[in-house]
Amino acid sequence: MKKLIIVLFVFIASVFNGYSQDLVKQAPAHFDSLHADIPRGKINTITYTSTTVGTSRRAIIYTPPGYTKKKKYPVLYLLHGIGGDEKEWLNGGKPQVILDNLYAENKLEPMIVVMPNGRAMKDDRATGNVMAPDKVQAFATFEKDLLNDLIPHVEKTFPVLKDREHRAIAGLSMGGGQSLNFGLGNLDKFAWVGGFSSAPNTKKPEELIPDPEAAKQKLKLLWISCGDNDGLLSFSKRTHDYLYEKGVPHVYYIEPGVHDFKVWKNGLYMFSQFLFKPVDASSFSKYTVLGTPAATNIRSAKFPQILPDNRVMFRIKAPDAQKVQIDLGRKYDMAKDTGGYWNVTTDSISEGFHYYSLLIDGVAVADPASESFYGMSRMASGIEIPFAGGGYYALKDVPHGDVRIKRYYSTATNSWRRFFMYTPPGYDANTNQKYPVLYILHGGGEDERGWAAQGKTDLILDNLLAEGKAKPMLVVMMDGNISGGGMAGFGEPSLRMFENELKNAVIQYVEKNFRTETDAKNRALVGLSLGGLQTLYAGIKNTPLFSYLGVFSSGWFANQPALSNPQYDFMKANAAAINSNLKSLWVAMGGKEDIAYNNCKVMLAKFDEMGIKYTYSEYPGGHAWPVWRNNLYNFAQLLFK
Repeated sequence: MKKLIIVLFVFIASVFNGYSQDLVKQAPAHFDSLHADIPRGKINTITYTSTTVGTSRRAIIYTPPGYTKKKKYPVLYLLHGIGGDEKEWLNGGKPQVILDNLYAENKLEPMIVVMPNGRAMKDDRATGNVMAPDKVQAFATFEKDLLNDLIPHVEKTFPVLKDREHRAIAGLSMGGGQSLNFGLGNLDKFAWVGGFSSAPNTKKPEELIPDPEAAKQKLKLLWISCGDNDGLLSFSKRTHDYLYEKGVPHVYYIEPGVHDFKVWKNGLYMFSQFLFKPVDASSFSKYTVLGTPAATNIRSAKFPQILPDNRVMFRIKAPDAQKVQIDLGRKYDMAKDTGGYWNVTTDSISEGFHYYSLLIDGVAVADPASESFYGMSRMASGIEIPFAGGGYYALKDVPHGDVRIKRYYSTATNSWRRFFMYTPPGYDANTNQKYPVLYILHGGGEDERGWAAQGKTDLILDNLLAEGKAKPMLVVMMDGNISGGGMAGFGEPSLRMFENELKNAVIQYVEKNFRTETDAKNRALVGLSLGGLQTLYAGIKNTPLFSYLGVFSSGWFANQPALSNPQYDFMKANAAAINSNLKSLWVAMGGKEDIAYNNCKVMLAKFDEMGIKYTYSEYPGGHAWPVWRNNLYNFAQLLFK
């Protein structure tokens, strides 16, 4: 019995090793060097009749070691770039050497590789101006030549498997664009698609994959790779971003390099090992050398980089420092290399915007490679983590409003102050239209910049308006720091000061200087955290001024009855008026991990006792901007209707 178990284990292990990918992230040294005493495949040239072009055309064929006509093989169609022809891979990429070496290590399924001329025109030589319009058009025409002429010829001439599961297409640069265009455009023909440093001929993602669900069902592997210093990286990234948003499994592989064969040879080495085997899509996010620079990096900064599984790679030069850490959710110790750079890769970080700090020998500072934001009562670094569901705050091709900075003299504080204001698309043109107003408040340690920068208020409203999900409105992002920033000096006096500033300075200035509706049904007040307390105080006490109140991640303190009880007493005495005046009292939390969760639950229990009507919403994520963006997205759709 023991012998049977051992034999079975060895058999299972051998099957697993033969049909799955080890987590190798980059080709080893000498992967493209000619090795002696190993079986070799053969290179031949074929000629086929192209009815598309109206002439005979040529292609290079690689057959694997041990090739026999008694066996049927899958096929990889491997395409060249705009300045090449059917010999470009052979001359610059050594595909036969790379593949022979992989076969010798038992890392490939036997396959035939076809390297055609992707310039489908009668004179298909790579001469003269290769960027001439007719030559560029010929690369698009090749789709018809490939499908109607070349593939039928190969399947008639060679012993090949003819179903989509045994047909792959990949290419470099212009050929990478062709591969994505033709492969994703013909999912009934190809199950394996790879683009190496894909060029600007790559269609927009929405055109490449108009039906993401069909792509999920039909694709065995979609591979997108590029060098980190390639000027064409943006075309790969925009495709990846769309695929990520739509949940289409794929490998997004970034490595050190430019637009050259060093990158493309490694792409072939990596991609070919996946082909025509069972694949584990859950491992796709692990196959990359580098991440993508965060959207919040300053111009040209390479780090921090975000990996496909949302781990973050940091690299900081501080040769004289003794200890460097990254504080992002928790503290990560960085390791120093011989060049004086400190490096660390974090755990997977949750969606959206997060503050973080560098701790250099114990001192918290902003990362010079990232944009800085006013938060935590100081300028701090911020990082934007991609989110598949973040389309509602993405920059899209829709009409855009403006974010304006307005300075005003406050008679309430006898000082110059400012607010940020969002005006919807068409505000300046529609001079006869008046608008409702949403007054929106930041949290402790932040200021009027918070909702404009960290909150992406303008993009959220732009996208909602474009989809017809919200009413056009002005959004006033005021500074709630009346008696100092954050919770310093917080109490009933500071809340009264805020109420006075809101009623007698900000609202009056806005309604005097902008085209606004001036009745309660066209005013809303919302705030997060400390701003939520300000909303509870100034909003509840002034329901004749506001018909909509939003409270995000906030609630009266359960352990400060001297502050909270008078608020509840007022609400109890005025419950009927509050319920009558308010169209919506919308309370939202970031789940149990939200630091205000318990206070809010206690407060809502009080509301229930007093008969105060409210709507409760919960979005997981704790006490953080990803939650508040989502809160605004949902709350804004309820307003002024």
